[in-house]
Amino acid sequence: MAKSNRYSAFTLLELVIALAAAAIVAAFALPGWRAQIARGHRIDAVAAIYRAAQFADMQGASMATLPAGFDQAPATGPPAYRLQLLPADESNGGYAIAAEPVETGPMRDDACGAFVLDATGARSNQAAGGSIAAVTTQMCWRDR
Repeated sequence: MAKSNRYSAFTLLELVIALAAAAIVAAFALPGWRAQIARGHRIDAVAAIYRAAQFADMQGASMATLPAGFDQAPATGPPAYRLQLLPADESNGGYAIAAEPVETGPMRDDACGAFVLDATGARSNQAAGGSIAAVTTQMCWRDR
């Protein structure tokens, strides 16, 4: 009896079709995935601002800078945002906290720019040059 040497395998055409289908799915999925990652970083920044504001309220006017653990978002690991305490003036109620994207971080080109929260609870966003961001503050803070 003769032995058959037939192998079951993918043909080159089947492999190319499968790779093309995977590339099409990836082309549609990647922008949405990146948007979700950016949204997560923004949520981390806002949560860090609120934590720092609670800490600043407890410390009173004696604070000059934010301590370690309150100075970046996320609190551990590589930062996407750096937090800083802004000086008091008559309009911000005693302090303001800004979360600015790190220059080499994943949010460096984000349309929302820096998030700012002052002691009165006013929220705003600033572009890289310090001007109010072109994007509406409501859009950037909407998930908080």
